Amino acid sequence: MKFILKLLVTSLAVFFGAYILDGVYLRGFPTAILVAFVVGFLNAFLRPILVILTIPFTLLTFGLFLLVINAVIILLTDYALEGFTVDNFFTAVLFSIIVSVITWLLEAIARPKSDRKSAS
Repeated sequence: MKFILKLLVTSLAVFFGAYILDGVYLRGFPTAILVAFVVGFLNAFLRPILVILTIPFTLLTFGLFLLVINAVIILLTDYALEGFTVDNFFTAVLFSIIVSVITWLLEAIARPKSDRKSAS
């Protein structure tokens, strides 16, 4: 159940992010679900490898290089899916930031009240 909720929240974030940002094109909400699934898959399997390989760059940039890794994940998703297009690298960086913020907000809203009290 948590996986499905996380997938739907991320799908909504992708959908709203594509609506807000020029340069990101999404065919529809079913494509947003696929984007969320592919991004989740890439974050689970590819992102840890990229983070380990780029530790020196990440340390030198005080963690900002992680934005580059997020953009690479978005661009790989663009390459993998037919109905999702991102214009360029900087749009992918902005899109990943927007999706992260929207996901964080939606998860804070969707969190049960019992979890909110213990997190404070």
